[in-house]
Amino acid sequence: MNKNYSLNELPQIAEEIIKNVQHKVLLFNGEMGVGKTTLIKEICKKLGIEDVAHSPTFSLVNEYQTKNNDIVYHFDFYRIEDEEEAYDMGIEEYFYSNNWCLIEWSENVKNLLPLDAVAINIILLENDQRNIQLKTNKL
Repeated sequence: MNKNYSLNELPQIAEEIIKNVQHKVLLFNGEMGVGKTTLIKEICKKLGIEDVAHSPTFSLVNEYQTKNNDIVYHFDFYRIEDEEEAYDMGIEEYFYSNNWCLIEWSENVKNLLPLDAVAINIILLENDQRNIQLKTNKL
């Protein structure tokens, strides 16, 4: 997937992501303010989460339950000091739980990420448009 979109197209973009990814560990990459959290909120809605998703900037992870009792984890590693902090919180158990893991600022834990994670790169364009690219994290 490589396409440009506007914010009013977020519901369709979220559906496409859910439908087209082969793994549930998603890495959201982009500059501050590009819309990573906004896209994650829309994905959470599409997965059936009734709570309002918000960025776990200080808690590192938020856990949500879908209508079907599935679990979705939302990570924000912006403020993490080092990878050891993530390792100590049991990050591997989350990543290999077969639950959705939606990760912001994944570059701060790059050595702990599963090789089959899907990178979602978002770039802000002119006229409030964004470009989104999906690619597997495999080396």
